[in-house]
Amino acid sequence: MQITYSNTPHKVAPLHEKVFIQKSFDSFINKFKSTLATVFHTENDIDQLSVQRGLPVDVLERIMSSNPLSLCIPKEYGGRGGNVQENLTLLSAASYESLALSLTIGINSALFLQPVAKYGQEPVKAFVFNRFIQEQNMGGLMITEPGHGSDALNMQTSYVEEKDNYHIRGIKHWAGLTGQADFWVLTARKQTMNGGLQRDVDLFVCDNSAARQKIIVDEYFENLGLYQILYGRNILDVQIPKIQRLEPKTTGVQMLLDLLHRSRMQFPGIGQGFIKRMLDEALVHCQNRFVGGKTLFHYDQVQQQLARLQANFTICSALCTKSSELADIKNDLNPFSLEANIIKTVSSDLMQQSAQTLMQLVGAIGYKLNHIAGRAIVDSRPFQIFEGANDILYTQISESLIKLMKAVKEMNVWEFLKDHPLTSRAVEFVKELLNFNIDLQMPQRKLVELGRALSRIVSMDLVIQMGHNGFRSDLIEGAVSCLYQEISHLMNAFSFKQNTMIVENYEEGSSWANLATT
Repeated sequence: MQITYSNTPHKVAPLHEKVFIQKSFDSFINKFKSTLATVFHTENDIDQLSVQRGLPVDVLERIMSSNPLSLCIPKEYGGRGGNVQENLTLLSAASYESLALSLTIGINSALFLQPVAKYGQEPVKAFVFNRFIQEQNMGGLMITEPGHGSDALNMQTSYVEEKDNYHIRGIKHWAGLTGQADFWVLTARKQTMNGGLQRDVDLFVCDNSAARQKIIVDEYFENLGLYQILYGRNILDVQIPKIQRLEPKTTGVQMLLDLLHRSRMQFPGIGQGFIKRMLDEALVHCQNRFVGGKTLFHYDQVQQQLARLQANFTICSALCTKSSELADIKNDLNPFSLEANIIKTVSSDLMQQSAQTLMQLVGAIGYKLNHIAGRAIVDSRPFQIFEGANDILYTQISESLIKLMKAVKEMNVWEFLKDHPLTSRAVEFVKELLNFNIDLQMPQRKLVELGRALSRIVSMDLVIQMGHNGFRSDLIEGAVSCLYQEISHLMNAFSFKQNTMIVENYEEGSSWANLATT
């Protein structure tokens, strides 16, 4: 059955105005937190839910009954308007309880609702947003293909234009909410007359409830971690009405980058609540666990690890602040690839580091499948991979720096960074580490190392700026100290010259047993 859209202006469309009542954000977020506490701790045991595949329908319905996704829907459609700070706070509240739930909300908001709000055609927006508010629908994004992960722009999913539709064919996998989402944003390239594919990418809204838009799930994956989110392999052979094509301001690739950069800037919202949970769990454990006649809390090495967790919380808070400044839906984020890549890589690295620290502190009990420490490690690890693997993004960070330095004909790293708005406050702390000329021909491994160090320098700058704006000074001091130590380690590694390569046929002549004496 094909959808019929009303041409009635959206402002008078019959939306959920009588049922959905705008409330203050404090009331909204407190109700959401209360719902999570009831669902995860009173009515159910979250440690048991977290090892099941997918959230039970009744649990998901209870969570969505508070309309958390309304935050990302414009006010004229009955939503709360898409305020970035509110959205990051929502993600943080969700990730404190469940990283999978926070990612579910993030997928819906950054990868579906926000692009539809910005690029969707008017009747489609009214139709989609009404379904989200009234029926608690969900949406996701399909980009990745079996043969094209990081090389997404060479995707082979194609479409041809017909009289009233776009006919899309292809295979997509690793789309979060596989088989769960009611709507999808699909990415595809137009098929040319000679059977090839155009370079640009187009995006379409797919209503999975419509007969000719039904996506077939060919396989569900047994993903490691994030059990509450379903992933799989999807077969696309759908006919999308022309009105459901997203309309780019310039090109489809730039629209996709704007979407992805905005999504990467939501990572610290997810990370902040998650890291706070790691810190709180570690504090409780260390204050109550006795070893050698005193609690773990009183051991110097434990204090160092706890201080690092607290620094991670502070750094992620600074990243949230930067995201809230940049990521408004009205902004074109194409020019902000450097900021987006730094925010994504650092926040995801902090998440994994925090999980590893908690596991080390709690010890053997963390290896139980239903314990939060072990679960946190496997749940946070994918954040360093999806939406751009961190090593690739660190390479891009260094390449962006080199491009900017070449443009102004300044090859000394310190001289360039001291005047850059993202680093001018921090470089005074690390001046002695940066007084060298950039090598324009450095190998990729060095680009990765430099990008990792640069991202920490920018993070330090954001922390210092947050301190100037009134954030608690002792937390700022601890975060700056931890970042200095990390930057020092990273720059020492960067300065070490080594070009080791894989040894082929390594098994020949490499048996220790042949050399052992008995």
